[in-house]
Amino acid sequence: MIAPEVGGPSSLWRDRRFRRFWAGQSISEFGDRITELALPLIAVTALSASANQVAWLTALIWTPNLLAFILGAWVDRRVHKRRLMVLADLVRGSVLLSLPVAYLLDVVSLGQLYAVAVLTGTAAVLFNTAYPPFFVRLVPRSSYVEANSKLSASRSVSHVVGPAVGGGLVQALTAPVAVVVDALSYMASAFLIGRIPLGESPTGIDGAAAPSLLRRAREGMAFVGRNPVLRAGLCCAATVNFFTFVAGSGLMVLFASRVLGLSAGVIGLALGVGSTGAFLGAILAPRISRRIGVGRSIVVGAVLFPAPIAIAAGAGGPLWARAGALAAAEFLSGVGVMLFDVNLNSLQTSVIPDGMRSRVAGAFSTVNYGIRPIGAVVGGLLATAFGLRVTLLIGAVGGMLSLLWLLASPIPRIHSLAPDDVATPCGDADPDNRPMPR
Repeated sequence: MIAPEVGGPSSLWRDRRFRRFWAGQSISEFGDRITELALPLIAVTALSASANQVAWLTALIWTPNLLAFILGAWVDRRVHKRRLMVLADLVRGSVLLSLPVAYLLDVVSLGQLYAVAVLTGTAAVLFNTAYPPFFVRLVPRSSYVEANSKLSASRSVSHVVGPAVGGGLVQALTAPVAVVVDALSYMASAFLIGRIPLGESPTGIDGAAAPSLLRRAREGMAFVGRNPVLRAGLCCAATVNFFTFVAGSGLMVLFASRVLGLSAGVIGLALGVGSTGAFLGAILAPRISRRIGVGRSIVVGAVLFPAPIAIAAGAGGPLWARAGALAAAEFLSGVGVMLFDVNLNSLQTSVIPDGMRSRVAGAFSTVNYGIRPIGAVVGGLLATAFGLRVTLLIGAVGGMLSLLWLLASPIPRIHSLAPDDVATPCGDADPDNRPMPR
């Protein structure tokens, strides 16, 4: 059964199971910020990797998402989703621990870094596809928005504080040794999740006769295509992610340095101040959704996420104005992305039947994450052909066009996550919601 509707939103503070999961995820998020800094530094400082080799390292982390719809179909047939999440954390922790060991033995190599990137990326896909069925048994439907808000707030704080802490650890311990902290964070997450008492889904039957994996993966994609809420949400998210990666963080930093003439210290300060917008957006998302509705909050977020890029693109004048424009763009964009993510994730959770959750998560990851490196490549081509300022404006305008997917869907009219509000005219049936062989 899905978690029962007990208590109001404040009940999550008293829910020991959720607090345990939230703690594990928060610890893991802070560890991730260290590895995001340490992995490329290992490649650059210890192995003298070229820019192209570092780029491949980043790409390989995302590559497993291209097969997420297949892995999601496999996960949906497994009964013990929580065990898969624990396994994913243990794999990530163990793989990362191989780096300091190899470093101390003086055998670390670029091939090992590539293998670590692929294995940790694959484990992340496994965790993310097993997560949705786990989430709906952990959190009451009435608390979806609040739970996503709390989890997103922790992630936002990790992005504000994590890089500074990670930089200090890398400087004090060296990059390979600092990775130990992230490995231990995954072990802690596995321990905390493993201790959460939770009933497993009856829809996944290990070893049961079932359609082929490819057929189930196609059914997951087809379900998203038939459901007007999921279809519009995915198309909107993919569009806004494509264009925000066109104007990606790398180009933004390059623009701030070469065009706006800001020093590295000023850029870091502006981006740090701007990052607080994501934390504020995550905190305010439940309140705003109660005031204007879940659907309208998604609409506002879809515009507020990419639009502020234009503020940075149009910056000029004295130093304070240029730095202020960069900080304001990051701040408003952070608020927007949290309004969008917290509410859209909660809405999608409420409309997906249990037997389809992992497959839908896999389909979303394949499209939504698969589009990001394409956007980054297009952004580089546009910047070379037309310049950085024009490319940022294209990212801002193109990202706002994602709104069109929402306006043509039922999403703006959805006020709450109550079953009557989120009912959709098609795509509700689960092709595998039928008696299963025992």
